[in-house]
Amino acid sequence: MIETVLFDLDGTIIDTNELIISSFMHVFEKGPKGPLTREGIISHMGTTLEYQLQAFSGLDDVSQLVPLYRTYNQQHHDEMVRPFPHVNEVVEWLHGQGVSMGIVTTKIRPSTLMTLEKFNLEKYMSVVVTVNDVENPKPHPEPVLTAVKSLGCNPETTLMVGDSSVDIQSAKAAGVQAAGVAWSLKGEQMLRDYGADYILKDMRDIYTIVGQKQE
Repeated sequence: MIETVLFDLDGTIIDTNELIISSFMHVFEKGPKGPLTREGIISHMGTTLEYQLQAFSGLDDVSQLVPLYRTYNQQHHDEMVRPFPHVNEVVEWLHGQGVSMGIVTTKIRPSTLMTLEKFNLEKYMSVVVTVNDVENPKPHPEPVLTAVKSLGCNPETTLMVGDSSVDIQSAKAAGVQAAGVAWSLKGEQMLRDYGADYILKDMRDIYTIVGQKQE
């Protein structure tokens, strides 16, 4: 029985994929290593912004690149971001069933809260764990364990839903169940390879996994 559901944000419940890709493209349009490819960006999505900028630039110090990314990203956020199908419906249903929910993301807190508030999801989330709240981001178990501790929930009855390998790794290392979303740009097979316990073909597949908890 699942009593708690933790969600990754980008690429899992909120479709920020094109915004993220275009933001990196913008930063590196005239970069020293030339233009990025979609495939190159997608392979690193899910990790922290600083890690991605380091990987793409070859630089250790990316402090000058971070604001370029964030400014573009924020300017284009509202026009390019939307929830994936049935997300709000599923979250409302889970809330009605008494299931505790939270967000575990590698985004910074301000942009995480901005996105949740825009789509009326923040009121359902009892905990929000961002990269600002941990010393070790995903794939380390600390983010998921931080959410579990904050909620006082049982890891064995907790499900982490994500779209990248770091989500699955963090969940498994924290001792919670892991579900990958089939709409991940990284591909369903990758999520299976990292040990996802479930693959959601549709967000409403959570209904079957959680079951009628309150009956």
